[in-house]
Amino acid sequence: MEMEITIRPVATLDEYRACEDLQRRVWAMPDDLDVVPLHLLLTAQKNGGLLLGAFAGAEMIGFVFGFPGLTPEGKVKHCSHMMGIAPGHQSKGLGYRLKLAQRAFVLEQGLDLITWTYDPLESRNAYLNIHKLGAVCRTYRRDLYGPMSDGLNAGLPSDRFQVEWWIAEGHVERRLAGEAAPWPEETVPALTAHRTAAGLPAPDVRTLDASSPAVQVEIPAEYQAIKAADPALAMEWRLTTRQVFEHYFAAGYRVVDFASRVAAGERRSFYLLQAHRSPTHRRG
Repeated sequence: MEMEITIRPVATLDEYRACEDLQRRVWAMPDDLDVVPLHLLLTAQKNGGLLLGAFAGAEMIGFVFGFPGLTPEGKVKHCSHMMGIAPGHQSKGLGYRLKLAQRAFVLEQGLDLITWTYDPLESRNAYLNIHKLGAVCRTYRRDLYGPMSDGLNAGLPSDRFQVEWWIAEGHVERRLAGEAAPWPEETVPALTAHRTAAGLPAPDVRTLDASSPAVQVEIPAEYQAIKAADPALAMEWRLTTRQVFEHYFAAGYRVVDFASRVAAGERRSFYLLQAHRSPTHRRG
């Protein structure tokens, strides 16, 4: 029988130190230069920010950290900076539970927008952020953090999606209730994958037309595996998808859904982008 997992704000100095240690483990950080330190975590939490820990007994096995911020237009939002789950506890729904607890806290503060960044080529993160939580994206950040040395990011430009999670909207409520609209029948494939001689998926741009109401963009189901097997192919995926996403975002599209499905024994992952030339919200 698995131990019950409790999610609550980090409270003691030992727990803040445990969060430092968990960062090192999750991202395989070679040194402490990228660790968000205890003093910053503590100060942010005592001044309107939030550091939630997920605990199995006394052991911290996950966390999410964020703080208040401003959009370029001056709207107050919550900036979610980091979420990490310990190895051995990933892919068990814990990240989803942490984000729901974060949402509840931010709603209590009277805010309706949470933003964060993630690597758009990480399929598991895309499924959580876009499909399950109902976040949307219309902002692509090239090499946002510059060169990174941790085990997940080293060797590639740190391109990121900046997503907007409008936590009080009906769209989000429906996603959290497990409801998802079917993909439009007229969806056009903008990028699909073909197999290399080594059997790895490689990007194949089909169209960069911006006349269709909806387009889909395929990404690797296991980007880290491609990076380990063929770094040059991993870079090709980065640069090709950068071109595609920047093109469609500039044309007024936004990412509204993500699907990861198995067909003919192979898992494939796709973003859905829809034309959204007159957004109801200003950029977050």
